[in-house]
Amino acid sequence: MKYILYMIALHVLLTGLVYQVFFQHKLLFIAAEVILFISIAIAAQLYQDFRQPVAFIRSGIEAIKDQDFTIRFVPTGKGEVDTLIEVYNLMIDQLRQERTRLQEQHFFLEKLIEASPVGLLVLDFDERVVQLNPTATRQFSDRILGKKLEETDQGLLQQMSTMPDGESRTLKTTGIQTYKVQRSHLMDQGFRRSFFMLEELTSELYEIEKAAYGKVIRMMAHEVNNTLGATDSILQTTLDFLTEPEFSDLSEALRIASGRNGRLTQFMRNFADVVRLPLPRREAVSLNRLVEQVSLFMRATALNQGSSIHTPEPNEPCTLYADTAQLEQVLVNVLKNAIEAGGTEIRVEIQKSELAILNNGKAITSEESTQLFNPFYSSKPQGQGIGLTLIREILVNHGFSFTLKTQADGWTAFRIQFER
Repeated sequence: MKYILYMIALHVLLTGLVYQVFFQHKLLFIAAEVILFISIAIAAQLYQDFRQPVAFIRSGIEAIKDQDFTIRFVPTGKGEVDTLIEVYNLMIDQLRQERTRLQEQHFFLEKLIEASPVGLLVLDFDERVVQLNPTATRQFSDRILGKKLEETDQGLLQQMSTMPDGESRTLKTTGIQTYKVQRSHLMDQGFRRSFFMLEELTSELYEIEKAAYGKVIRMMAHEVNNTLGATDSILQTTLDFLTEPEFSDLSEALRIASGRNGRLTQFMRNFADVVRLPLPRREAVSLNRLVEQVSLFMRATALNQGSSIHTPEPNEPCTLYADTAQLEQVLVNVLKNAIEAGGTEIRVEIQKSELAILNNGKAITSEESTQLFNPFYSSKPQGQGIGLTLIREILVNHGFSFTLKTQADGWTAFRIQFER
């Protein structure tokens, strides 16, 4: 657009000058006008020439956004464009191979679960059995599908129904058979669903399982790291050859892709950290003091972003039983998100059984509100959603309920209700 505007302005100016200078000399005026028309035609042709690589880049970016790695461009016979097409096709081939490897690994993990000697039993939102793997089916039969654990006539399942989330127990069905049963949960469509893993405690079974899981973890780490390393190596090698100014847009796109590889590696590390989050070690915590300490820690960051943090005046002490380090991590992440919302003021309010952190920054849209606590969802362009995922996991493990939404008055509030 700048080029077009510049050419229009230039030729309008030249036309005016030609009119002023050569109007009295008809032949010179006509010759000058012919030259101007030729110049306009050349400018239009140049515009079409340098617009073609941009069009290829735009088409390629759209294909990548749509995760369509089957599109490959055919060479056109023009040097610069063909170089661009060759690099794009090479990158798409690498991405397609990477996705194929990941799909194969996912399929392998599904087969591993089906063949696993560990029984897997999944409940729905109403705590009814909806899924069994083959090992669990052999143990309990599929007659328990659709029933609550306490409604069955099997002693092991009735014992399992009393287990709290996150607990692991050793249970016996008879005087001989002993099982290690662990209850955990997953998030499905924003709601919590429980599942059980049952392992027969024989030394042989334990060793086989340990070796199998170790092999899977090593294989996945090896394959993913190799894929990312090879892809980034190709991108960096290509960048070394694209030093000419006309390839600046392509070079920038490849740098973005290389940066994405690095962020994906970091994302996997962050994901592992969340998965390995330990259960809370509860102790008496002064919420007033903890809020004051974290607010003081985050105050400088807020000031740098043009915001201020206001904490409540000391009043009735609020004490709860929680993991101090994990609860501190929750407050740091919530305040960080409030600061990044871009408002000018952050208020912290403590009531008898509730903590509220409010900010007057960017409001949460209705579309975002339905996905906020989905695993690794983020509304930020460079966000990974690790912060909210970590917050959710810590608060769920503590048994604390929480909400995040923009109120009618325009303030966005993160509220945590404590069970004290």
